[in-house]
Amino acid sequence: MEFSVVQTGYDQQQVDRCLEDLGERLARLAVRTDAAARTNPELARLQAEITRLGELLTVRPVSADRSGSAARQVLLTAEREAAEILAQARADLAAAREEARQVRDQVYAEAVQARRDFEAALHVRRIRAERADEILRDVAVPGEQRLAADRMAADRMATPGDALAAPAS
Repeated sequence: MEFSVVQTGYDQQQVDRCLEDLGERLARLAVRTDAAARTNPELARLQAEITRLGELLTVRPVSADRSGSAARQVLLTAEREAAEILAQARADLAAAREEARQVRDQVYAEAVQARRDFEAALHVRRIRAERADEILRDVAVPGEQRLAADRMAADRMATPGDALAAPAS
């Protein structure tokens, strides 16, 4: 005999049906053994045992108060354990949130510092580029000076020849 386990113990309807079945079987056995008991003393003892077992079936072994009390105790224990688990989960969550906040703050500070470093490096680069441009403007390149002198000389030579070809005024 196996019974389904429910919230407060075994399924009461299944237990009741089983007890009824056992009672009917015992009654059938009692009828069969009555005839044999009249002739055999051992059978009379067995019949008495059957009668006693039948009486046990009509009386509930566990009262509703006791089973309810046990169920309440189990429920209270479960609630207490659930509260402990919930408290631990909340503590773990709070710790994880604090750790995440610290990591976020650290990453933000590093990002701000990286941006400042980048902006400072960019500023230094711009200043150097401007100085290089100023230096290059002020310095005459020897090759450019020679090129300019050659152009001037070529311009001078072209001018007198042009003057000869032009009529005198």
